[in-house]
Amino acid sequence: MDSQLAPAAAGLFGGAVTVQDGRVTVVREEALASEHMDALARQAVFGDDREKEWARWVIWEIGQQVGVRPASIHDLYMARGRGETKGFTVPAINVRAATYDTARAIFRTAIKLDAGAFILEIARSEIAYTEQRPAEYVSVLLAAALREGFRGPVFVQGDHFQVNAKKFAVDATTEVNAVKQLAVEAIHAGFYNIDVDTSTLVDLSQPDLDAQQRVNYEQAVELTRYVRSLEPKGVTISIGGEIGEVGTENSTPEELRAFMDGFNRVLQEKAPGTAGLSKISVQSGTSHGGVVLADGSIADVALDLDTLKTLGEIARDEYGLSGAVQHGASTLPDTAFNNFPKTETAEIHLATNFQNMMYDHVPATLRSEMYAWLDTNARDERKANDTDEQFYYKSRKKAIGPFKKQLWGLDAETKARIAAAYDAKFEFLFTQLGVAGTKKDVTRFVQAPELRRPMPEGGRPAVEAAPDDADLSD
Repeated sequence: MDSQLAPAAAGLFGGAVTVQDGRVTVVREEALASEHMDALARQAVFGDDREKEWARWVIWEIGQQVGVRPASIHDLYMARGRGETKGFTVPAINVRAATYDTARAIFRTAIKLDAGAFILEIARSEIAYTEQRPAEYVSVLLAAALREGFRGPVFVQGDHFQVNAKKFAVDATTEVNAVKQLAVEAIHAGFYNIDVDTSTLVDLSQPDLDAQQRVNYEQAVELTRYVRSLEPKGVTISIGGEIGEVGTENSTPEELRAFMDGFNRVLQEKAPGTAGLSKISVQSGTSHGGVVLADGSIADVALDLDTLKTLGEIARDEYGLSGAVQHGASTLPDTAFNNFPKTETAEIHLATNFQNMMYDHVPATLRSEMYAWLDTNARDERKANDTDEQFYYKSRKKAIGPFKKQLWGLDAETKARIAAAYDAKFEFLFTQLGVAGTKKDVTRFVQAPELRRPMPEGGRPAVEAAPDDADLSD
């Protein structure tokens, strides 16, 4: 090991973690759940390039040793397709803001409820506006799991790795290659679950269903084959497809069959024996973020549970998938969530409501500062008839990245209020969705292979813990 690294590296976590000959060893596992992890996570996000690289490597290697490893949910979903497990709906949670603290609440809930079947995800668009590249995102999630004492596979997902229809129409190759390059970055970081979203390419002007879905399934096959070529040893990445863009007309059985028949046919023609999809996203009445009314409230959603149930049954019975996936669910009323396990919905995606909760709890001065930033930097997104409430609700996600440091550096009292609200919400959702007790299902079906990484060249050791009152806001 580089002699410049030895003294501090030997003292990581107060000597509970050592680095020798490029290998991390955990001497006292209980020390991981301490303020030392807080400092390491912060360094992984806000350090200089060398500090970030080192901190992210240390977090990854600690996780590999103690069994907190990024994993694919593919085998659990295939078991569900075979009818070997059922009765729960996997929450896929988009963690946009204050990611370390938010993820800690999720892992606390998982420990309390003995849950294992849950996903942490981020979409192509969110990666940009929250300023969280995949390597940072994975590191923070693993650090949060270790901080709370969680043990088991961590399912990190690329949500809506989406092909932009307008860009595709101008230059299809360049746009698809952009998604491929994101897949390279994400999979290298530890995203072993990828939602390929080519549903934007469905062309309803075509005369029949196969023609309408053809570009969708052909491009989904192209991206699936590419993702499969990037898989680490021992990992079959869970890949999801999508048949209808969220917020459009509800999906039908005929559309699902047209997509799946075309997808499976083309995949086997081009790459016989290649593993296909594990799930299929459908549209059943929701929209991303909900529909905001003039007063800032969210309109009621006409969720079509019969559509979800029927499409899920077709996906399992005819194609061996885990079932149907519901997007845009976080702003549904609380009374809706226990219906998803009843209809055997495989997975639901939850994002905006956690962002809403964060905005509700941050200090008013910070919220006003973020809104003032939007007035200048997001003014082009404001429609002529938008009220202030509508404009801020629809655009405020764009302020998360520019204010990332301030959101990480909230005072202890504010953090405690947000944590309490998140704890209650995640416990409610995990209970309603039936994922309490699913750790046994994950243990039964999921293998998370050990995937060690070489120590970065020219890195330097992680800092010791920052004081509890450290100012992280500048």
